Amino acid sequence: MSWLVLVVAGVLEAVWAIALGRSDGLSRLIPSVVFVAALALSMAGLAYAMRDLPTGTAYAVWVGIGATLTVGFSMITGADPVGPLRVAFLAMIIGGVIGLKALH
Repeated sequence: MSWLVLVVAGVLEAVWAIALGRSDGLSRLIPSVVFVAALALSMAGLAYAMRDLPTGTAYAVWVGIGATLTVGFSMITGADPVGPLRVAFLAMIIGGVIGLKALH
């Protein structure tokens, strides 16, 4: 259960990061509300997962999922450039997350 909660928390990390970017410095209401709600839920999920998982592993997986999804979303929407090296480096992050899960 902790791993599932951690994955959801990682997805919510991407949600709050994207919402923060769209909030224009927290001056736009809807993205700001999404940011605060996703941030709170993401942190709560990370805290829950850390009850059973080692801190370093949980945090690295959480950040890896959030960062990969945030960059992937930005690439899909055209906010970030897409290139073979960028995709390769994202694949390395994903590989690291999978490796941490496999070793636990």
